[in-house]
Amino acid sequence: MSAYAGRIRVFAILGDPVLHSLSPHMHNAAFRALGLPAVYAPIRCSARDLPGLLGGLARSGGGGNVTVPHKELAARLVQDASETAREVGACNTFWRHADRVRGDNTDVEGVLAALAELEVEGGSWLVAGTGGGARAVVAAAKRAGASVAIRSRDPARAAEFARWAEERGVAAAEPAGCNVLVNATPLGLRSSDEPPIPDDAAPAARAALDLVYARGGTRWVQACLARGLRASDGRAMLVAQGAGAFRRWFPEVPPPIEIMRAAVHGALR
Repeated sequence: MSAYAGRIRVFAILGDPVLHSLSPHMHNAAFRALGLPAVYAPIRCSARDLPGLLGGLARSGGGGNVTVPHKELAARLVQDASETAREVGACNTFWRHADRVRGDNTDVEGVLAALAELEVEGGSWLVAGTGGGARAVVAAAKRAGASVAIRSRDPARAAEFARWAEERGVAAAEPAGCNVLVNATPLGLRSSDEPPIPDDAAPAARAALDLVYARGGTRWVQACLARGLRASDGRAMLVAQGAGAFRRWFPEVPPPIEIMRAAVHGALR
């Protein structure tokens, strides 16, 4: 019998902003469908709040996810980081394991699953962003045998991040020759946001993945589709990384992936 039998396990997504997240909608649908004694909530928090929330939720038998801008900090705070979380330097999933706060990164598998739906294998990827999401994309590129080019509004930060990627065995690419575009920035959460990657930045692009999601697809995804690219927003990644997190929290219970996917798509109609 589970050590948590008869107890409500509390899970949360920690970040800022966080109220737009569909993770609570997705995971609560999964918990209800399986009759699990668990709830999932969004908690907007500062970096100062993060240590207490990570420890409190995990040690009470719950856990959760971490989103922008705290993924890199979370990787340093968890007591037991997985090999992937250490490689990426970012943690998006946490829970209690052997009385310690364990952290992992399921964003990598989420990126690979989303790109597989776009029929992307290898090639050269132009990645917008230098945060925790971008780190997961670079790790995914390494697994896919892809090279990467980095785009940021801060050239110094882009150069530093490109060096980080090369130190992990991911070759550098020229933006103009990249066949895959990935937005790993928060740009697109607001309708007034500028495009994360301009149309002329990578003329050889054939596919685009936006880690941001929105009703009807983000404006950038809509623009990419209009240009003839295969493109999708972050809902496929959301479901895949969410299923990965669910497996960490409930290792003996298969995640109800179709229910989770239906919950996300229903909320974004």
